[in-house]
Amino acid sequence: MRRHPRSGMTLFELLVVLAILLILLGLLLPAIARVRSAAMRAQTSNNLKQLALAMHAHNDVYGFLPPGVDDNHFSATAKLLPYIEQDNVYKLIDFKKPIDDKANATVRSFRIKTFLSPRDPIQTVHNDCGATNYLYNDMVFGLNTKARIPASFPDGTSNTIVIGETLKGDGGAEAKDVRRQYVRLKKSDLKGLKDDAGVKFFKDNKNIAGDRCACWIDGRFLMGTFNGRLRPNDPRPDVSCEGVGGVSALRAPDDTVSVALADGSVRGVNAKRISLTTWRNAINPADGNLLGNDW
Repeated sequence: MRRHPRSGMTLFELLVVLAILLILLGLLLPAIARVRSAAMRAQTSNNLKQLALAMHAHNDVYGFLPPGVDDNHFSATAKLLPYIEQDNVYKLIDFKKPIDDKANATVRSFRIKTFLSPRDPIQTVHNDCGATNYLYNDMVFGLNTKARIPASFPDGTSNTIVIGETLKGDGGAEAKDVRRQYVRLKKSDLKGLKDDAGVKFFKDNKNIAGDRCACWIDGRFLMGTFNGRLRPNDPRPDVSCEGVGGVSALRAPDDTVSVALADGSVRGVNAKRISLTTWRNAINPADGNLLGNDW
């Protein structure tokens, strides 16, 4: 019986096929990355939308918005829990005791998906706290404030940022990345604090903290609130004066930071395009200034 030799690919043909596959893979990977990035951006926008709608629901029920922080340091996020289908968590909180009281130890450790941006690879700052990626504008959500919609927004609810996406700290105490670490100063340093107050401290690796956004239940400055004195992704470091105020920017993993407006809408802000003047006008709900063309 005569045997016929099997036909097979030559080494050259095999190399050509492999080259074609590598080219196709090279074309496919960027497309996959773009789809993944779009999906993560959509998720963080959805999170912001839920918080913005919860804010409106609270205003409808009580006639005012929750404060950004109260005397026991609870955040606006904590007060909005019933309006994002987290009423069971809300009922576990003892608002009569400080956030760091042992009575609130269990609830402050909860990790709630709505508070976490999938665009941030760091999901936890401290093991005993559930973190957040969303900070509230302290010109609307201040200490024991009761802002009202629409009365507290004479510039228009569609022109005022109320919540912004930001990157969390990494828990480190070395000045490596202004997106993750900030400068911690004393409360007395707040008076006359300049926008570049933290630059030298950061350069000298002094007074550095990496617990930004470490606990969603905490409403203090850089934990639950920000003031937007710096443009998004500003190269200068944030500064917190014992949590009562300071200098801050929203920090995004790319050139676009997502924000929620007081009318409940969500949009992306180009950190490279927007001017400091337009940014501050969008932060201030009552300065009487129009937003620029870079908005």
